[in-house]
Parts: sequence; C-alpha cells; structure tokens
Amino acid sequence: MSDTYPYAWLLLLTAAVGMAAVLSNRLTQRVRVPAPALLLVAAAVAVKVIPALHAPPEHVVERLVTVALVFILFDGGMSIGWPTFRTAARPIALVGIAGTFLTAAAAAVFLHLAVGLDWYAALLVATAVAPTDPAVVFSVLGQREISGISGTILEGESGANDPVGIALMTSLLAAGGLSASAFVHIGSEFALQMAVGGAVGVVGGRALLWFMRAVPLPGEGLYPLRTTACALALFAIATLAHGSGFLAVFVAGILLGRARAPYKREIEHFHSGLSSLGEIVAFVVLGLTVDLGELVHRDVWIPGLALGAVVAFVIRPILVGPLLAGAGLARAEKAFVLLAGLKGAVPILLGSFLLSAHLPDAGRLYGIVVIVVVFSVIVQGSLVPTAARLLRVPMRTVEPEPWSLGVRLRNEPDGVQRLTVASGSAADGRTIAELSSLREGAWVSFVVRDGRLVQASADTELQAADEALVLADPDVAAQLRDLFEQPET
Repeated sequence: MSDTYPYAWLLLLTAAVGMAAVLSNRLTQRVRVPAPALLLVAAAVAVKVIPALHAPPEHVVERLVTVALVFILFDGGMSIGWPTFRTAARPIALVGIAGTFLTAAAAAVFLHLAVGLDWYAALLVATAVAPTDPAVVFSVLGQREISGISGTILEGESGANDPVGIALMTSLLAAGGLSASAFVHIGSEFALQMAVGGAVGVVGGRALLWFMRAVPLPGEGLYPLRTTACALALFAIATLAHGSGFLAVFVAGILLGRARAPYKREIEHFHSGLSSLGEIVAFVVLGLTVDLGELVHRDVWIPGLALGAVVAFVIRPILVGPLLAGAGLARAEKAFVLLAGLKGAVPILLGSFLLSAHLPDAGRLYGIVVIVVVFSVIVQGSLVPTAARLLRVPMRTVEPEPWSLGVRLRNEPDGVQRLTVASGSAADGRTIAELSSLREGAWVSFVVRDGRLVQASADTELQAADEALVLADPDVAAQLRDLFEQPET
C-alpha cells in the first residue's frame, strides 16, 4: 500500500493531460494552430521544466507510437472504404508511393548540397520528413470537411506514404550505408515489405469481414474489441512475415470501410475514438523525446526551417504536383492538396529511429526532423484555412450530431443502402420521384439534411451532402452508389 498515493497522483496527472489534450481541439478553432502541435510543444516544455519528468526509453517510445499508428491507420482505412478509395486509387498510389520517393530524393539532394550532410545521413533525414499526416489538416479545419476527391486523396496519401516511409527507413538502416549492393538490398527489402503487407491486408481484411459476419458474440461491447485484436494480429502477422504491418492494417481497414457487418456503427465509433487517443499518445510521447536545448543550435534550426520550406513550397509543388494530373481535380483543388501535405507523428517516429540506431550526430539529425515537423504544423498548417478559403475548395460544415435514431434487427436486412448525395451526382438536385424513374424499385425511406430529418415524399428534392436510407434490390446496390455518390461526367 506504500505506493497507493504516488500511483493516485500519477493517475490524476494522466487524467489531466488527457483532458487537456481533448480540450485542445477547441482551442485550435480559435488560434488555428493544430492540436498535435500544441501537444508536441507542451510535452517538450514539460520534460524540460519538470525535473521529475524524464524522456521514456527509446524502445518504449517506438512501441507506444507503433501501436498508436496501427489504430490510426486502421481507422483511416475504414473512414475511406473501398468504393471511395477505388475512385481515387491511381492518384493515391502515385502520390503516396512515387511522391514519397521523389520527396525523399529531392530533400536528400538539398541536405547534401546546401547543409553539407553526407549522402547517407541526408537520405535518412529526407526519408523521415517525406510522409504526411491528414489529421493535422483536419485539426485546423475544425468542423469544416473537405468535399469530393481532394479529401480522399489527402487521407489516402497519408495512409499509403506512412507504410512506404517506414519501410524505406527500416531498409536504409538495415543496409547501413549507400553502395550498389546496398541499393539492391534496399529495393528488394522494400518490395518484400510492400508485397507481403498488401497481401496480408487483403487476405486478412476479407477474413476479418467473414469473422465479423459469421461468428456472433454475446454482447455488443465485444464486437469493437474483436476488431481491435484482429487489427493488432494482422500487424503482427505481416511483420513476422517480413512485410509492412502498417500497410496491412490500412488495407484491411479499407476493405472493411463500407462493408456491412453486425454492430458496424458501434465498431466505427469505437475505432474513431481509439484513433484520436492514439494521436494524443503519439504526439505526447514523441514530445517527451524532444530536447529543446538541441533545437536552439544554429546547425539544427536553420537547416530544419530551410528544409521545411523547401519541401512544402518547392519540392512538393514541382515534383509531386505532376503526379496529380488526370486525377479529376480542379486547379484550385490541386493547389490545396499540395499545400496541405503537412507532417505529423510519423516523421518524428522515423527520426527517433536514428537515435535508436546510434548514428553519428544522431541528436542533430533528429532535431532537424523535429524542426521540419514544427514548421509544417505551425507555419504551413496555419496557412491551410486561409488557402482553403481563397482557393474556394469545396467544403461542408459538419456540425456535431449527438442524437441518433435507429432500429435493431435480429437478421441482416436485404437491400438497405445508406448513401450520401455527392455534389454533381445524378441524385443531386433531383426529386425522389425523378430518382425512382432513374432506378426502378428504389425507395427512399428517409433523408437527413444538416443534422435534421427531412420528410421523404415524391417531391422532396435531394441536395448535396444529404444522407438517404434507400431500400432496393441488393442486385442494384452498385448502380445506386453510382447515382448518389459519383459526379456525372
């Protein structure tokens, strides 16, 4: 019992930190600074001014952030879903994979020529800062949600380039240097991780969906716990098979996203909360590893600021921009996607790998990575709302909807579709009667508009962002999704 009071103080401190982290999202709506930046800076300051607070061991940091990223990527995949991902698969793959390599290569050239780092160190730092994080973008946008394909590309890019960046960094560290044989090793190791991770994700996602549908559980609270355990298992299986566990959970999440399963809504809400918790844990834990004394050195903050500016305003527009050609984006949307490629937790995690590898001058290299992230989330992130307004990026305001209406059924209903009207789709601007003539046998049961129920009658005109519950033959589900969710060409 001697440690009861210290343990209670620890719990109180943890609860206070958690509450402050949750409430920080309200502060970001006023100051337009991303909540992750506040968490990172607050943790770094705390470990500096509180003598009893120490940075956790490197292996503990890596393990905690790894689990957090598993939850974040799994939820990110589910929020996209396969039907939506399929419409933007090409630009997501190009920007997420090819864009990561181009960014890393160009940033390495800059660090070698302008900063004077040797090629190996330059490539390691450049690889660390290549991945993006859409959660930072969504944090500064508050209750405004990006509509259309641009939002899908931003979220899908991060889901793709996080596994790519992590796999590339681990391959570089395993190679131990740069040479012809090292590049062969890096290439083969990277290809193996991507192939195995993708395969485990596809097979595991389908198996998990079957498991969710075929094996009932005694209580609804157990269903989200099962998917959580399965997501962790998929990560572990892919990793043990020398694949990318992060890619596996992201792909599995995509396959589950729009699929129907028992208690699916409860599962989605649980994983959304788990993802938010993972983001808080990741930034707080990584912030504890930041040495403010190291960041004030001129050979750290000057190269970091220069690299952050070059990546954001030169490399990404010039090299990544052409990869968005043919993605169906207007010029303004393309410019916004390029500006909104903000950095987050993954670059700092990759930077911590340099500390774990005990590389020469690792503290300085890690400091440069941290400065790049801070520049991205504070300077670049603060420009995102203004850019969205000036570029007139399609957005909609998402108001909180604390009240829900639903029914419980013992058996799976046939032919029920919950669809959202996309701007410019066949359903946008048409009445329910006109829609029924386009797709015979489709019955719109009710419509939700701006968080309120709208009486569904023959002359009710559907609008973009309306959510509709549609009853129809299961064989026409794909055609209904096209009518509601695909813009007319």
